[in-house]
Amino acid sequence: MAGQLSAFGYALTEIPEDADLWLINTCTVKSPSQSAMETLISKGKNAKKPLVVAGCVPQGSRDMKELEGISIIGVQQIDRVVEVVEETLKGHEVRLLTRKTLPALDLPKVRKNKYVEILPINVGCLGACTYCKTKHARGHLGSYTVECLVERLRTVISEGVKEIWLSSEDTGAYGRDIGVNLPILLNALIAELPTDRSTMLRIGMTNPPFILEHLEEIAKVLRHPCVYSFLHVPVQSGSDAVLNVMNREYTVSDFRAVVDTLMSLVPEMQIATDVICGFPGETVEDFAQTIALIKEYQFPQVHISQFYQRPGTPAARMKKVPSSQVKNRSRELTSIFESFKPYKEMEGQIVRIWITDIASDGVHLVGHTKGYVQVLVIAPETMLGTSAEVKITSVGRWSVFGEFIKSSTELNLSVRRAHQAAKCPACNSCENLCSCSSEPECYSANSKASIEDINLCPCSSESECNSTNTKEGSAGIGADPSAKNGRVGTFISSIKPVLLRRVKHLLVLSNLFY
Repeated sequence: MAGQLSAFGYALTEIPEDADLWLINTCTVKSPSQSAMETLISKGKNAKKPLVVAGCVPQGSRDMKELEGISIIGVQQIDRVVEVVEETLKGHEVRLLTRKTLPALDLPKVRKNKYVEILPINVGCLGACTYCKTKHARGHLGSYTVECLVERLRTVISEGVKEIWLSSEDTGAYGRDIGVNLPILLNALIAELPTDRSTMLRIGMTNPPFILEHLEEIAKVLRHPCVYSFLHVPVQSGSDAVLNVMNREYTVSDFRAVVDTLMSLVPEMQIATDVICGFPGETVEDFAQTIALIKEYQFPQVHISQFYQRPGTPAARMKKVPSSQVKNRSRELTSIFESFKPYKEMEGQIVRIWITDIASDGVHLVGHTKGYVQVLVIAPETMLGTSAEVKITSVGRWSVFGEFIKSSTELNLSVRRAHQAAKCPACNSCENLCSCSSEPECYSANSKASIEDINLCPCSSESECNSTNTKEGSAGIGADPSAKNGRVGTFISSIKPVLLRRVKHLLVLSNLFY
């Protein structure tokens, strides 16, 4: 939606007061996300801002009171978002929820991370879980064709994407509505990936029932050098009795078969799972079985949720477990999960990582191993979009820390360019050697300094070699060159004046996700 609006000439802003219209994208999986939507709608109305609400909430609950008098657009109508915004700004209320075909994959897009493409392979699912509201919004399974997805993959690789996430409500069910299956798609996509391993594929969440039929074929795909050895397989409960009431269509034994097979056949395999605590009818014995399962496998990632009754679902009519018990079970399971040390064996290992992001501390870059373990390294931002070998120096609960075992060509070049940009007066050549330092480089990949410290010369008495990079001056290396007044994060696409009489500013609120 952001891509289409930018292409049409709208300027996107993160400052609510500056916006001419608020576009709120929503999720219906949990009650808190819908409550956040309601809060934003209230704030928008109080600020007298035109509002457009998109996503699963209006699609699945179009008659809810909070949406009265507001323009809404459903999950499969996003290719008409410009039309809805235009009419809303004219003072009209638009309700666009019906469609028979899937949105095109090649719509204009604004990526939050230019190195990562989220590629939907299908919408909807074949399940009928008693607690799920998403099925009300996204409906029955609708798969994109293999040819369409292959073409999209070729396009994003040509655009410089280095990591492709296959997105789906249930990846394992892909293609059953169009006469193909997941292994056929995955093998077609892998054939298009660069052989130099510069672009990696990550397979999305899959429920156990459908992947059971293709375990050995999926294992072969996960062993491919250009595919992350990682899979998200929700179990939801360790009790067959609870799974039956959930209508999950598999048993704990089925889940074990998926995990055990993939762990035995795929080196470095990492599996994430989900658990719902306090589902209606869950007994103390049922919950104990869940705890035993999680303890046995010690999954590195477990997404733990308290049960939320969603209006209109069968589970909403079932007898609830007391809220205090639900909270206590969630706390107990969280405490057990947080006691695991899944990465302790990695310390001292040398691994290859693919670097695609900047950590929230602004100092480290974020890379992932073949098993999709998060590795934090200190390096210039020019290393983004590359891969390198690192030595794991320490491990934490949620990620590990690494250092480059040798200065790669990319790292040397990026450091040299950064130092040249600083025009360090204390160095002769500013290529790799500092004339007054015994260190081979003015910036070491093993340093604990921040990225901004690339501009510091170890032999200079000045705090910074380049006065233009003071706190009052430039935002420094890696700053957004289009940012004004030091504000980074607002993005403005090229304007097409023939399409608009004047630029409108839109606030796109898309943080209401599961």
